[in-house]
Amino acid sequence: MDTPFAQNAHILDNVKLRTPQREAWRHIAAHFQAKDSGREIGIVLPVGCGKSGLIAITPFAVQARRVLVIAPGIRIRDQLASDLRSNSPTNFYERCDVLKPEAEFPETAIVATGRVNLDDLEHCHVAVANIQQISGDENRWLDNLPENFFDLILIDEAHHNTAESWQQVKRRFPEARIANFSATPMRADGALMEGKIIYSFPVIRAIEEGYVKRLRAKMLRPTELRYVDRRDGKEIIIGPEEVRQLGEQDAEFRRGIVMSEETLGSIVDQSIAELRRLREETGEARLKIIASALNYEHCIQITEAFRARGLRADYVHSREAQANERVFRRLENHELDTIVQARMLGEGFDHKYLAVAMVGSIFANLSPFVQFVGRIMRVIEQNAPGHPLNQGVVVFHAGANVARRWDDFRQFSQADQDFFAELLPEADQVEFSNTTFVEKEFGPKGTIKPIEVIEEVGVRAADMEPIGDPHAAELLRQLAEMGVTPEQAATELRRLRLNRQDLRIARRASLNERVQRETGRILARLKIKPNGRTLDPSKREMNFAWLAAQINARVNARVGRQSQERQDFTLEQLDSAHEILPEIVGEIEEELRNAKT
Repeated sequence: MDTPFAQNAHILDNVKLRTPQREAWRHIAAHFQAKDSGREIGIVLPVGCGKSGLIAITPFAVQARRVLVIAPGIRIRDQLASDLRSNSPTNFYERCDVLKPEAEFPETAIVATGRVNLDDLEHCHVAVANIQQISGDENRWLDNLPENFFDLILIDEAHHNTAESWQQVKRRFPEARIANFSATPMRADGALMEGKIIYSFPVIRAIEEGYVKRLRAKMLRPTELRYVDRRDGKEIIIGPEEVRQLGEQDAEFRRGIVMSEETLGSIVDQSIAELRRLREETGEARLKIIASALNYEHCIQITEAFRARGLRADYVHSREAQANERVFRRLENHELDTIVQARMLGEGFDHKYLAVAMVGSIFANLSPFVQFVGRIMRVIEQNAPGHPLNQGVVVFHAGANVARRWDDFRQFSQADQDFFAELLPEADQVEFSNTTFVEKEFGPKGTIKPIEVIEEVGVRAADMEPIGDPHAAELLRQLAEMGVTPEQAATELRRLRLNRQDLRIARRASLNERVQRETGRILARLKIKPNGRTLDPSKREMNFAWLAAQINARVNARVGRQSQERQDFTLEQLDSAHEILPEIVGEIEEELRNAKT
């Protein structure tokens, strides 16, 4: 088959391509032209620096015959396909003048169930797939392809590529050259992506050229914190240095910091203060907060905290596929001020108006932290370093042990390929089995439980050393020369006054969400179809609606209210409803289980 990647493409002197795209392309071409250079390479580009475009032009560097592009999920697969397909309005080759209009454009096929067949693959130059479609027992069509079918494999978000599913695909085409692309070369479990890193573009250069936002961090430190010791039930009072030390050493303490109402409230309040400051300074009302959560329940808790303070907030989670699409639409339509997520909005999620990253979860190492912070790094004004809109703020608590991640990120932002060996050691040199940062999911079955924080006093927002903001860095240096610490210079965090009505409305909304969630869980545990009609004696209502109504009816009865009176619940009644909900769920589930037997 003739290949369009053998033709001349406008790359090295193309001013429409970004600096890292041209530089990385040259490194890729040089590597694969050299003898005995190795089959597999790695490229590290920060978010917003044109990784998708680099993937599009890489086949020209090796004059590839047929290319397999692999993404970790459907969203990224579709974005890449849109850049590569010749008839797409966002076709990268046309948009950036890589190919002339009369040139032969590569034929691209999307590997999707019910959308692709063998004939499509045999006549394409590029096949774009998400990893789930081309690995495992359910994808046996891959076995119909000869081993030399692809001569180049390009892997996006390649810090996932040490997983067996990716290895399976690479073994299937043993002669293909492989290029891995990622913003961070280390996975969440600490394993490095495979392939020698031949090119990296430091974050600091990306900021200087206006490709990504400059970043600042606000660390909340109380002068005094009071919590309950689980061992003996006694209250303990500690100072700021002990807060930091416990955050480094104690998993229960870290969980308590991000889950207790007192400390979570401080993080939420500071995040709102930073959002309001940015909106006022820039005049851009579409700027937003993205918050990380530990799990599903924590998403609801954080969302409620923002709603109680008058912000339009919602959450996304892997359990809520249909609801997530509604939330994404609200975000894109600027109907939200805050979006909350638990390991959901990672690679491939782009919304340039996210400006404040609220850290409400625990980050075991650098890679997932960089992925999360990356959500606020996309610039609003392209190629405009120093523009007021191109700034992001990360907010976290000293007791959550995020300061180390921020310092690692600052090193990472300065690093080039020669520094990775020192910054991110080889996987077999790192022992993860004994690290205190590999934590289990919070839950009821003997997993890590948070300590209860009763009160924190004198919370101050301390400025960490910024990334890519020379003016802020110089100011911090001047303060240090004067003997003034950032904490002493920072004004005390003003606790937002919470309105009772806002609290009640947020509490009511989260009660409804919890009932919906528990309804789905009961049906799943009992293996009852949600859309069936086996539970309602009259056979009129579907199982999900009938069961949710039963839970709501019992909740209403326990707090002394009738049906359809949820709007009239007092704040105290809503608090009581939240407290008794687990007991009601247990009762109903036991009754249904007995009825089945």
